[in-house]
Amino acid sequence: QVQLVESGGGLVQAGDSLRLSCTGSGRTFSYNAMAWFRQAPGKERDFVAAVAWSTYYADSVKGRFTISRDNAKNTLYLQMNTLKPEDTAVYYCAAATFISMINIRKGSAYGYWGQGTQVTVSS
Repeated sequence: QVQLVESGGGLVQAGDSLRLSCTGSGRTFSYNAMAWFRQAPGKERDFVAAVAWSTYYADSVKGRFTISRDNAKNTLYLQMNTLKPEDTAVYYCAAATFISMINIRKGSAYGYWGQGTQVTVSS
């Protein structure tokens, strides 16, 4: 059974940085794609960034967030710089073994999810 565990969330001030990590364990295989999504209170889950054949970002985080993965450590990262209050959300790590580029931003395309880590940005 695959498990994804996020870490690195917390309470920061606007303009600060955070780095989220997501470590996979259990059955060993290569994820075709890994991604970060986020969900703010009362809102739908939104795509943040993904890494597969390339990297993909939501317009709202482009230039501020950087996604990367270390396959040897089975770990996904999200470096978040210049954080804004509107970045406040629970951040979820997701992984897919098979995914097409057209679905890279769709949560329904990912079969494995972490439990989430809270990021709160104060103004």
